[in-house]
Amino acid sequence: MDNDFIAETAARFDIPGAAVGVFHDGREHFHCHGVTSLENPLPVNEDTLFLLGSVTKTYTATAIMRLVAQGRMSLDSPVREHVPELRLADDRSFTVRQLLNHTSGLDWGTMSDSGEGDDALARHVDGLAGLKLVAAVGERPSYSQSGFNLAGRIIENVTGQTYEQAITTLLLEPLGLGDTHFDRDAVMTRRFAVGHEKGEVARPWRHWRANNPGGGIAASVADVLRWARFHLGDNGLEEMRRPTAVLRGSNLGDAIGVSWFLREIDGVQAIGHGGSSNGQFAEMLIVPSRNFAVVSVANQGPDGIPFNQAVVRAALEDFLGVLDRDPEPLQYNASAASEVAGGYENDAMVMTIDDTGSGLVLEVLIRPEIRESAEVDLPADHAPFPVGLLPRDEYMITSGAFAGQRGFFTRDAAGAIIGVDLAGRMFGRVR
Repeated sequence: MDNDFIAETAARFDIPGAAVGVFHDGREHFHCHGVTSLENPLPVNEDTLFLLGSVTKTYTATAIMRLVAQGRMSLDSPVREHVPELRLADDRSFTVRQLLNHTSGLDWGTMSDSGEGDDALARHVDGLAGLKLVAAVGERPSYSQSGFNLAGRIIENVTGQTYEQAITTLLLEPLGLGDTHFDRDAVMTRRFAVGHEKGEVARPWRHWRANNPGGGIAASVADVLRWARFHLGDNGLEEMRRPTAVLRGSNLGDAIGVSWFLREIDGVQAIGHGGSSNGQFAEMLIVPSRNFAVVSVANQGPDGIPFNQAVVRAALEDFLGVLDRDPEPLQYNASAASEVAGGYENDAMVMTIDDTGSGLVLEVLIRPEIRESAEVDLPADHAPFPVGLLPRDEYMITSGAFAGQRGFFTRDAAGAIIGVDLAGRMFGRVR
């Protein structure tokens, strides 16, 4: 993999700017391409700040592990022990570990802005009483942004600091991550990328502060690679890599540790996490047994995701000889297609799976009422995606920006399909 490959791949996916970092055989390699913004362009370099989206969750979980190591809390203590003000739609009790492996049963999240003050997370937690609950505690993983925002509130209550101050004290300063920031004022004085959607600058640059624990970091690819190298080291964080919940039909991984997604790729074990912001995308993959890490960031949606995937796969093959390939979908079957076709929904989105008579097509739309009530512009909806079925009630998107994305269908005791998972999020069937 070289600069020409990055440039060619960026051109194929129409990416304005991207940065890639690889750590292998004790050396760092950086490849940068394009510009920070189509409206106000500066060349992207290894110090350019990109929004990391959900890669931030690995920082939040690591900060909690630091507090555990200091004896200030336990992974298996009830969340309410640290956030006694928490009110939910029921009186369920779940542990910190279940929050960090997405098995608390909390839905994806709320779409309300709780402001930019130091009480942003406290106000967000106050609003969780209206959050939908999608499963019993420990029943299954269901990816939850609000769950990690709640984890950020745990950090605040345990440390007595704001979440951002605590992350700086526990992680950023000790590790020398000087190009990793939450504060917009810190970001705007440095070279930073802006997101794009289909060639247009995406606004706002970032959403509200309460989402910081689940997705608020802006960092350079050099700093993110340094973060990956920290997790390759002897740091007492091996428990984060141990599987705590199994994943089905997911390209995120085979299991979840403590925030990390765990995968076996061509016979080797890897840990990783991806992230999506408003027109910015990040992907990080670590292979501990080979002392290897790769980070890719891009500033164009929706094709930043397949760009990052192509880069990560090329790095695995070129540096390690490891091949990462998608499974082959089953041939179209009318009976199986009619069984899964229909409508599905969760608190933020509606999904339709249509049977065309020769294949399946999946469309996901943000709920109109969510768009109408949103105080900021939300990303544009994507065009429908062709879908192929896989064995064991699984499926895969076969082309488009999310090609390779996998999920699965859930059946009730009688065998009827009652839900579908996409990107770790549950959609219940609409009857």
